[in-house]
Amino acid sequence: MKRTILISQEANEKRIAILEDGRLEEFYIERAETARQFGNIYKARVKSVVKGMDAAFVDLGTGKDGFLYVGDSLSSPFSDEIGIDPEDIKRKNVNIEDVLRAGQEIIVQVVKEAIRNKGPRLTTHISLPARYLVLMPGHERFGISRKIADRNERDRIKEIFADIEIPDGVGFIVRTAGEGKTKKEFLRDIRYLLNQWRNIEGMQKRSRAPALIHTEPDLIERMIRDSFKEGQDKLIVDKRELFKQIQQFMKSYLPGYEPELDLYRENESLFAHHRIDEEIANTFQRMVPLKSGGSIVIEQTESLVAIDVNTGKFTGSNNLEHTVFQTNIEASKEIARQLRLRDVGGIVIIDFIDMENYQNRREVYRALRTELSKDRARTNILPISEIGLVEMTRQRVRPSVASSVFNSCPYCRGKGTVKSITTMGIEILREIRRRLAGNAHKEIQAVAHPAVVEHLLKRERQSIRNFERQFRSRIRLIGDAALHVEEQQIKVEERRRGFLFRTPFSRRPHKQEQTEHTQQAANTV
Repeated sequence: MKRTILISQEANEKRIAILEDGRLEEFYIERAETARQFGNIYKARVKSVVKGMDAAFVDLGTGKDGFLYVGDSLSSPFSDEIGIDPEDIKRKNVNIEDVLRAGQEIIVQVVKEAIRNKGPRLTTHISLPARYLVLMPGHERFGISRKIADRNERDRIKEIFADIEIPDGVGFIVRTAGEGKTKKEFLRDIRYLLNQWRNIEGMQKRSRAPALIHTEPDLIERMIRDSFKEGQDKLIVDKRELFKQIQQFMKSYLPGYEPELDLYRENESLFAHHRIDEEIANTFQRMVPLKSGGSIVIEQTESLVAIDVNTGKFTGSNNLEHTVFQTNIEASKEIARQLRLRDVGGIVIIDFIDMENYQNRREVYRALRTELSKDRARTNILPISEIGLVEMTRQRVRPSVASSVFNSCPYCRGKGTVKSITTMGIEILREIRRRLAGNAHKEIQAVAHPAVVEHLLKRERQSIRNFERQFRSRIRLIGDAALHVEEQQIKVEERRRGFLFRTPFSRRPHKQEQTEHTQQAANTV
């Protein structure tokens, strides 16, 4: 299938959109201010060993410590003392303190970006990817990607590597892109990776921990290395400097191949010209409409992503079972696409519409598996349950696209909702009563958002008067637009000399002030 790859660069942002038949299928964004660590290799120092977690915190010199589990620290091409076979973990009962100690220098690679408050996950099992191969230092073995399923092709690749002299101390895995490639193309990757590995070995000898000794390429070079398909992909770039950079990179990385590479020269932005800005915007929406009239709703929580399928306006043409089946089939394709576009990972729970027919459930499951097979991230999916739920996991190595673009709302503090004005009014009254209980002859000053004060003025005046009579105290309400709608500040003071019972408020706002407060509250909430 012919694909078009759009590459756009702004002042401090690079964006890549991959289109299939004009439809957005993958989207990537990278900003200069966001330091990417996945794949980087560090000469680091163990900061602390946590026995209860069987893990260690490692100082990378980046300001945020990395996290290294015992299972990820059992072998290293650089250290003889870390040389326990992972298969022997249970038999030997290996603990983290048997492998690492505080202050020890180790070479680690980032296998998972820092997400929220969690530091990056690390490993001492180093791997270096190229176009067709992955170099595995310290592992003298050869492997082939499981996605290359054809047995004849696997045998052909094995024969090629049987004739290649591999240096001691390293191994290789053939990537999916290596299917159909020649011995010459594999040898080019081997030379490139071995040279890269020699540079890393030299850097670790010259560097003092903590230090960065290898950096992964930027977004564009990674895309060409990992995703570009010769003869199938067309590249369109909107900056001349970037166009020349890609030309040079392609010549060195794919010598002899002439890519279909165009420079976009129109005044209208590249993404707007191909009408995909709106599609990108939709990837951040909670509800995604389906062509049939149905929809899927995507909710991302701290620990998992929940996806719900709805028929919406779609009524079908035969019967309910057929309508539900068609909606679920369409939804399965869109769900796989949305997972790629949003780059979400971890646990995913999909709530398909209930289907009575077992065969229909199997067909929806197969459709979802087929669409997920297009994903470069690893996925593991379980069959549809009797109640229509699918449990799956998707490899997560970096924060989702949405987390790169959005911050949590400072007003609702990430909850997505705020307490109602009525609720806040009740809470303030409850707190006033608590403060006055057993303390008569006091003066209460309650400061809250103007909308909450307005509600108390209009709806709870009698309750406040009753409090004043009951506790022989005075209650003053003050509106402060700088406060969050859920905030309240209540202060209790001794009754001033000459106190006389008065109305609940020291000063009743003018009608104009009440209107301004109400309007301001409406705009804020």
